[in-house]
Amino acid sequence: MPKWDADVRVTAQRAGAPVQWHVPEEAPVALVYNGLNHAVMLASPSDMQDFALGFTVTEGIAAKPNDIRKIEVREKEQGIDLMITLKDVPFERFKLKHSRRAMTGRTGCGLCGIDSMEELFQRVRLVAEAPAALDEAAVDKAVAAFEGMQPLKALNRSVHGAAWVTPDGAVKLVREDVGRHNALDKLLGALLKQGVDLSAGFVLVSSRASYEMAQKCIAARAPALVCLSAPTAFAIRLAREANLTLANWSREGLVSF
Repeated sequence: MPKWDADVRVTAQRAGAPVQWHVPEEAPVALVYNGLNHAVMLASPSDMQDFALGFTVTEGIAAKPNDIRKIEVREKEQGIDLMITLKDVPFERFKLKHSRRAMTGRTGCGLCGIDSMEELFQRVRLVAEAPAALDEAAVDKAVAAFEGMQPLKALNRSVHGAAWVTPDGAVKLVREDVGRHNALDKLLGALLKQGVDLSAGFVLVSSRASYEMAQKCIAARAPALVCLSAPTAFAIRLAREANLTLANWSREGLVSF
């Protein structure tokens, strides 16, 4: 049985001398629903159950975790297969056949393989009746703790992190991945699996907030998203339409859009 590790040690050269260097792994991860191949993503090979659950819900393939009967992780020489069994086989087979991604999802890919632009502009559901308020002191506290809760980043300095934070700024859960979308899927999948109430608190990500990062938070009903890099204009428009609080943290202060 092959073993895929999220962190790999390689021998490199520094000033003509060999040194050991930590690098992140990119594993091809196939998401297979009821025997039907849907997408192949490049991801860090860790927390695969969380990734499968988060991707399935945030991509709208299943509405809730209970729609999934089983998730099986199969490692092989070429990559990892996530064998996901959905409860409503006939309906889901038809749905997936007509919405499957047409191309591989690269590590930084946000909308790879969607069939048409119209898919982006389907009716957005509200996360809440009004945007949630963020306490700047709580965000500052979370950001200060966030760095020390990313063990993979501490090794290779080159992966993204996503965290769930309570309203008082306590970081309760962190997931990491070479892809920012994947890190968020892993986090949301873990939260959904644990039955965490997402009506209060916020998601903190180490990356920028693009359209799909906002869309995934909306799908999981997370009320707020704080990014450590600037959001895109598309993400801001989507967040405003859905009453998702979208903010950027920097040393100059918290900016809410």
